[in-house]
Amino acid sequence: MTDFNRNHASPFGGAAGRVDAAAVDAGLRAHMLRIYNYMTIGLAITGFVALGVFKLAVTTDPALIVHTYKGLGLTSFGVAMFGSWLRWVVMLAPVAMVFFFSASIDRVAPAKAHMMFWVFSALMGASLSSVFLIYTQTDIVRVFFLTAAAFGALSLYGYTTRRDMTAMGSFLFMGLIGLLGASLINLFVQSSMMQFVISVVGVLVFAGLTAWDTQQLKNEYVYNLRGGGDVAERAAISGALRLYLDFINLFIMLLQLFGGSRDWRVFRRDIGIGGSLAIPPSHTTGHTGPVPAVR
Repeated sequence: MTDFNRNHASPFGGAAGRVDAAAVDAGLRAHMLRIYNYMTIGLAITGFVALGVFKLAVTTDPALIVHTYKGLGLTSFGVAMFGSWLRWVVMLAPVAMVFFFSASIDRVAPAKAHMMFWVFSALMGASLSSVFLIYTQTDIVRVFFLTAAAFGALSLYGYTTRRDMTAMGSFLFMGLIGLLGASLINLFVQSSMMQFVISVVGVLVFAGLTAWDTQQLKNEYVYNLRGGGDVAERAAISGALRLYLDFINLFIMLLQLFGGSRDWRVFRRDIGIGGSLAIPPSHTTGHTGPVPAVR
């Protein structure tokens, strides 16, 4: 199943070399499965928290409605989450958490690393809860399954291809920086055409990162992590974070392209708190710093 260098020399001869290759194959499969499992749990936490925050932020009880937006009644909690200074805390908390995670992952025990990843996933859920205000739940579910299919195919390609994609990393990183700059500019410009271009380029960049990250994680195990232990466990958690961020950002970019987005400028005007509401979908919280931090 794996495609690591089968010409790797074994000091015990050909037969022992085949045994060594089989052992690496089995260890690699277990390692990658662990990464995918952690990533899936993280995505589930994010989804449940995002939906939970949204449910707390909206209501159909007239006595609890503080502001309305196209049939959605916002509670005082919703106004605080999406229309006050708290929105900046919610937006920046996952970014700060990723930098802290990246700086400390090599020093903490695996159990603490697990907890940090779960906390980060919950913070991301709170940050992404605004997508339920912008898109219908049908659109969100449809794009989620589209993202899952695309991510699975891209990650499988990165895992099985014999092509060395190392050189792609620098180009993908430059594309990532360009996306970050363009997204920040568009927060103020609010150009729908610019947002469309950002989304198209973003899909290409995060598609490439999905395949590239998968191959890098595979190679890291083959050449550096054989034997397991705490080091391999921490690497699995870090790898889950990298693929998680690829998935989340690919999902957001596809949602911007294929979801029935409401007009954010109208949204801000209707809420009318502090001149703005939450960060629009273009904020793509995951890679506004996290990717450079974990590479």
